[in-house]
Amino acid sequence: MQLPQALLKSLKDVKGFDKEAFEKVHTSGEQITSIRINPLKLSGSSKVPSLGGNLGKAVPWSEFGYYLNQRPSFTFDPLFHAGCYYVQEASSMFLEQALKQTVDLSQPLKILDLSAAPGGKSTHIQSLISKESLLVSNEVIRSRANILKDNIIKWGCNNVVVTNNDPKDFARLENYFDVIVIDAPCSGSGLFRREPEAMEEWSPNNIQLCSQRQQRILADSWPALKKDGVLIYSTCSYSKEEDEEIVDWMMEQFRVTGYELRVDKDWNIVEVKTKNGGYGYRFFPDRVRGEGFFIACFRKNEGEEESFFKIKDKVERLNKKEKRIVEKWMMTDGLELIKYQDTVYAWPFHLVDDFNLLLNKLRVIYSGTIAGELVRDKLVPHHALAMSGLVAEAIPQIALNYEQAIEYLQKKDLKLQNTETGWQLVTYKGYALGRINVLPNRVNNYYPKELRILKER
Repeated sequence: MQLPQALLKSLKDVKGFDKEAFEKVHTSGEQITSIRINPLKLSGSSKVPSLGGNLGKAVPWSEFGYYLNQRPSFTFDPLFHAGCYYVQEASSMFLEQALKQTVDLSQPLKILDLSAAPGGKSTHIQSLISKESLLVSNEVIRSRANILKDNIIKWGCNNVVVTNNDPKDFARLENYFDVIVIDAPCSGSGLFRREPEAMEEWSPNNIQLCSQRQQRILADSWPALKKDGVLIYSTCSYSKEEDEEIVDWMMEQFRVTGYELRVDKDWNIVEVKTKNGGYGYRFFPDRVRGEGFFIACFRKNEGEEESFFKIKDKVERLNKKEKRIVEKWMMTDGLELIKYQDTVYAWPFHLVDDFNLLLNKLRVIYSGTIAGELVRDKLVPHHALAMSGLVAEAIPQIALNYEQAIEYLQKKDLKLQNTETGWQLVTYKGYALGRINVLPNRVNNYYPKELRILKER
């Protein structure tokens, strides 16, 4: 791997940069693989049954992160598709420390993950916040927003709203969020070891363009953060123009206080103090078991602590008859059942007003949990219901072995013996994969076509 000389030259004065060690780790061919388990589906003690002895040491700054001893084929692990864990780069899991050290996660919070696709940080945030909290996961590019939606569904949560908006659209929600997380689009130098092709896109000119875009994103979304709210900014770039200089720009442009985080010395994270009194934390791959990363946190010292919005009710609630139909399929305690056209959504009761507000203000593409579609006094269950953990206990389940699970995930025809007819939840090692409809002469596989495994083993 031949690193860009312009990059190496630009980093010579960056605190913690060791040119020889930096070049060596990039040419070593070493790859670090890490995952983060889903506490909605796995207890810490159970870890991941399918990974067994491959699960290595814990990521030191994350409650849920683990290194793997070697990279398996996640495509052919049914528990990956079941949402039991997320494959995530270890350095970026430091977001957990940023949140734990700046806000009280036990309290109800409204959090915006502004550049959320494909979903690593959003699923991580969701694992840390309380059930009473609201997470808005936004992605500006529609195709990536759909991937984000799929990963949120797989995670099995119902206090998340997925949106497809430009950052400036969030100014409509002035003083609304307690926390805004911005993992900003950047020049990507921190990913060179994992994605060497990223070097082809890198240039000093691109750094300047990214820096300008980062400033615009921060300025556009700033009004949506309430007074005393927390903004967490991160990049996967080593360049000062996208890191320290953005921190200083924030300190100059807005009334903010930078947060100094507690960092264990054994973690080998480089702590920097910027000229304007801000703080940043940089991850070098020759120092930590992870890729390049930078993060900084700010408290907002302006604006209002609360805003009041007029909410136009845009939703239709189910009538008693429709509720009885849905309640045969799912546990509805604490949930409000909403109908949009013929699709039924389950929203947390305490978040109905917030979900309604977001429908009024933003382009919402997913919210809560989709239960299914009402067709001629029957509910056709949705894949999201199967993944949610809300399926009624009375719904029959069928356990698949490994070969059957892979065939199901490839959306192939299943041959099952002695199975009662009707809708069934299919599971692997006790974890839901989706649903089938057993007819007298065949089994209809309802795994979503767009999610199916395309490879053959």
